[in-house]
Amino acid sequence: MSSENVQYIVLGDVEVIRIVEWGGPFAPAPGIVPEAGAEVWKENEDWLAPDHWNPEHDMAVAALQTWVLRSAGRTVLVDTGVGNGRERPGLPQFHRREGDFLGRLARAGVRPEAVDVVVNTHVHADHVGWNTVGVEGEWVPTFPHARYLIPAADDFHFGPDNAYGGGLREDDRLVYEDSVAPVHRSGQAVLWDGTHRIDEHLTLESAPGHTPGSSVLRLASGGDRAVFVGDLLHSPVQILRPSCNSCFCLDPGQAVASRRRILERAAETRELVVPAHFGGAGAVEVQRRDGEFTLGPWAAYATR
Repeated sequence: MSSENVQYIVLGDVEVIRIVEWGGPFAPAPGIVPEAGAEVWKENEDWLAPDHWNPEHDMAVAALQTWVLRSAGRTVLVDTGVGNGRERPGLPQFHRREGDFLGRLARAGVRPEAVDVVVNTHVHADHVGWNTVGVEGEWVPTFPHARYLIPAADDFHFGPDNAYGGGLREDDRLVYEDSVAPVHRSGQAVLWDGTHRIDEHLTLESAPGHTPGSSVLRLASGGDRAVFVGDLLHSPVQILRPSCNSCFCLDPGQAVASRRRILERAAETRELVVPAHFGGAGAVEVQRRDGEFTLGPWAAYATR
């Protein structure tokens, strides 16, 4: 996405705006979806390259992005990217990163003070980073008037009650302390489980596996449908091979079950599938053909 243009699409009465924090080759493709096998990438090179795969270096291409929804008179952000100035020693791509995310929000007409709801589909470093900003040596909420909707299971798992993800990664503690705990201290955190209705168009639904609290956000307005799936999918190859998890999934069996369930419904109801990290158009319809999932049309955006 060019920083000069704002990409948007209208679904029923909801305007969806795409804000890309970063995009490009991210990690070796075999490492991102280890079980997929080299053949699925090669057999689909004609459309995977260059937006989703760099075949020359066998690198998966990804994007860090936030989706802004103008729904029922409110502004809702879905995931908040990496953030600036974070200590992430275990995640070199994110460590002490500096970018123009807030400038891109401003060019889309979004002021932090005007954001009503922030959705964190799950508590990973690249989904909660802009929850907060640094002010005079303290982390404070970026969006001072927003409710932050955080899955309760993730808040428990990655928070102090479960010792920051069981203490498996030091970065989990750092992420919680700089991007989640300040939202609790400000009184803006809303923990939820199962389902949570935001308004007449938007509903959150648990889809665990990638993390204990991983969730999706369903949009239904008029005849249009979309589902924002977070990290249920890291690459389009997982639509073709839904039994293949990313290397980041904490409960592989549960992740596969959630992925299949969400894709089944998307194919049945013609939901636009909107993952957190797809490059290219970033969102795609999913179809069923001969008992297998396949890709339908990609999202068509307007710019302004």
